[in-house]
Amino acid sequence: MRVVDLIELKRDGKEIPANEMKEFVDAVVRKDVPEYQTAAFLMAVYFRGMLPDELVAYTQAMLYSGDTMSLKSLKDHYKVDKHSTGGVGDKVSLTLAPMVAACGPVIPMISGRGLGHTGGTLDKLESIPGYRSTLTPEEFLRQSGEVGVCVVGQSKDLAPADKRLYALRDVTGTVPSIPLITSSILSKKLAEGAGTLVFDVKCGSGAFCRTYEMAKELATTMIAIGRNMGRNMAACITAMDQPLGRTAGNALEIRESVETLHGHGPADVEELTLALGAKMLVLAGVARSDFEARATLRCNLASGAA
Repeated sequence: MRVVDLIELKRDGKEIPANEMKEFVDAVVRKDVPEYQTAAFLMAVYFRGMLPDELVAYTQAMLYSGDTMSLKSLKDHYKVDKHSTGGVGDKVSLTLAPMVAACGPVIPMISGRGLGHTGGTLDKLESIPGYRSTLTPEEFLRQSGEVGVCVVGQSKDLAPADKRLYALRDVTGTVPSIPLITSSILSKKLAEGAGTLVFDVKCGSGAFCRTYEMAKELATTMIAIGRNMGRNMAACITAMDQPLGRTAGNALEIRESVETLHGHGPADVEELTLALGAKMLVLAGVARSDFEARATLRCNLASGAA
């Protein structure tokens, strides 16, 4: 496998064989590929895209580039997670995870940092003095079982290929690429062990997906690739033409999230949290309908359980 050959294949719009894709990803992890060649590969994908089978192979190569979590010890719980493509003021993970966990499922959430102009969940959480975003697998499983939710950063051994490629995408102008977004999100999320995933795909002037058509293509691609890899998937397309909530900024968004969990948050944050939470509960089989799921979530807000 010569990296320049793969770059030329992709530059010319041709499909990279699965075995060579895996060799390339493994070589990136070993740092055997110079960053300028990795950047060239990313740019070629940005302009040429990937075929479905090619994207499955690329995502699997990234997923198995390091360790994966096993949640078998949490056998009596549903494991469900959510991922957002990001937006200004989007602090929904901070309210959604405890609201859904209060209904019974376990939320094993591996979150990222800011990408492009969007804030990252980890950056927000680390504005809390003493918050530790890196846990051992044992700590991650213990907290998931005892609390019902655990939000951590990506460890060096979990999908390490994505960690290297994620950083390069941010500085090479290749962030808004559907194959690259899909493989990045799924490699991290599937590595954490959740069997059910709900995507919040942002659409509008403040999102990576400026148009509804692009947002729908991204949502459809992620669902198709995820299901191909044996997971339960769904997506919501939500508006990002203006900031979400009333605040933008790490510590301010933490404060607003706590207010929302006490039932005093902005209406748009609460509504989006309920919409995504209902889909998670229905998809996981905890609720029979959207109406039932929303009612349960509202009860958890009113009672203080969330």
